[in-house]
Amino acid sequence: MIKPTTITKAALRARRRAAIRKRLSGTAERPRLVVNRSLNHIYAQIIDDVRGITLVSMSTLAKEMPATDGKKKTEKSFEVGVKLGEKALAAGITKIAFDRAGYKYHGRVKALADGARKAGLIF
Repeated sequence: MIKPTTITKAALRARRRAAIRKRLSGTAERPRLVVNRSLNHIYAQIIDDVRGITLVSMSTLAKEMPATDGKKKTEKSFEVGVKLGEKALAAGITKIAFDRAGYKYHGRVKALADGARKAGLIF
């Protein structure tokens, strides 16, 4: 007989996220770019873990984002990555460590990373 599993998707993602964070930490020279996805939006922050502060942030809900009506979520994610990269370069950040926070490097997460690379961030 097959027993139902009690491990949820969220618990599995939390386990992957913890494994990633064990190896990855943001410093002043190379801060950490962390991504968070919700059903309709995507959020990204560049964090200095040594000082414990957020240096730059951007999301699809930010006021700086242009109107994205009629665009797919992946296209919006790419634009968030480009805007985040521009803000980071303006703040003097060129190199980052990418933290996918337990999500697959695919789809919206990959689009955000590609947008940040296009803007000039190195990772």
